[in-house]
Amino acid sequence: MLLGLLLLLLGGCAALFAVFVGEVSEEAARPARIAYAATGSASGVAITYSTWRDGNLSTSQVGDRTLPWTKEITTKGFVKGGSLVVTLGPDGGTATCSVTVDDSAPITATATGPFASAVCNGF
Repeated sequence: MLLGLLLLLLGGCAALFAVFVGEVSEEAARPARIAYAATGSASGVAITYSTWRDGNLSTSQVGDRTLPWTKEITTKGFVKGGSLVVTLGPDGGTATCSVTVDDSAPITATATGPFASAVCNGF
């Protein structure tokens, strides 16, 4: 009787684990659309953006840009977050970064002044 109960308990745990593994695999394969944007009055800004793609961190940088600036990518993998950093030049101004994942609310931050940075992360 005890052995039967133990086997039933182990079988239930194995089934729950299989369901969990299946859900994690589905999430890892689901594509996510990430929209990066920088707006404001600044010119000569440096923009650095990164994201996880298939388990690897990919980082890109563009410099000496006049705002507005946008970039959209599609990524997949269990880890999908990243960052967007907009750094103003010596002339200052104002810049706002914005990151939207799929249809979620955007993550935003604003910077003002020479060499200030707006940092959007945690998505």
